[in-house]
Amino acid sequence: MSERSESVLSMMKDQWESMAGMAGMFIVTIGIGIFIQPLYDIPEARAYGDEGTTQSSFILLQLLLIGIFTVAIIWLARKGLEHLIKGIVLLALALSLFHAIQPFTLLILYIIGFATKYSVVLSAVAITIASIVALLEYPEWWVVNSVGVMVGSGVIVLIGISFVPTLVIIFMVLAAIYDYWAVHKSKHMLELADTMIDLKLPVLLVAPKEKGYSFLEQEGDIMQDSPPPLPEGLETEIVDEERRMMSKKKSRDALFMGLGDVIFPGMLVISAITFLPDWGQEIWNPYGDIYLAQLLVAIGTLIGGLIGYVLLMAFVAQGNPQPGLPLLNGGAILGYIISAILTVGPEHVFQAITFL
Repeated sequence: MSERSESVLSMMKDQWESMAGMAGMFIVTIGIGIFIQPLYDIPEARAYGDEGTTQSSFILLQLLLIGIFTVAIIWLARKGLEHLIKGIVLLALALSLFHAIQPFTLLILYIIGFATKYSVVLSAVAITIASIVALLEYPEWWVVNSVGVMVGSGVIVLIGISFVPTLVIIFMVLAAIYDYWAVHKSKHMLELADTMIDLKLPVLLVAPKEKGYSFLEQEGDIMQDSPPPLPEGLETEIVDEERRMMSKKKSRDALFMGLGDVIFPGMLVISAITFLPDWGQEIWNPYGDIYLAQLLVAIGTLIGGLIGYVLLMAFVAQGNPQPGLPLLNGGAILGYIISAILTVGPEHVFQAITFL
């Protein structure tokens, strides 16, 4: 093993607790999505109806909307309109959060014998509002993570039930390319991440590396932070190392991962459950049964995403911001293809799609 490889493994070992915590949130978010998926597996819940599940033009529209949203948020941040950013983002988060909470209020109220259309909706609305208020009043890392996990599960379900796996894979490939460009080339994704950290919004997950870490005290300038320029004539390895450590100092207390890094692999998991053939034994679910073949492909996709996550952490451990989607999406796609071929057969891996 090379000296560099040993160094990377050593850095990963030093941060294993935060990395394991982040992996746990990755699994829990997708797991909740799998659990509530059957409740929303109806034509009325699909973003573009049953007809839109195979239309690639809607995927391109989704990608365009992501780009417009990113540019708008960065522009508002540069204009100092943080309150407007918070309002827009919190409204979007509340809608996704409601869809994730509603199945649980339905289940609980059904068990205790008080489930009606109005009691379920009103309870979900009340919990959603309380969660947003808690986020505004006390945005500590565990509050941000709790809301973020539920928001993420709601988003992956709503998107996953709306598009067949073929379209989701196209979406993931395009998003991975965009993510790489936005982090390494234009770097505007780093600016967006700093804005969201500064505003304490749950569009990212936070895994503390040290006890006593407080997200409330976290400054929102860690992603773009760069070391100061060197005095002329002092370009030595020792000074370079000092500069490198200075650039990492602000972000060393916590590991951050954008919610989109969970959502994209997760929506392929949900799409597989929704659109692959109903083969094998029925697995009981309080909202509707899931077939064994679908569940196996979903698990295979999740495992592929986790393998991509481990590879991603090898880069993150070195202290540099990394685009998560190329590795996470790539792992999830490979996991889906392999598990689908083995479980439902190669003829069912990809579905016919149209542009309109």
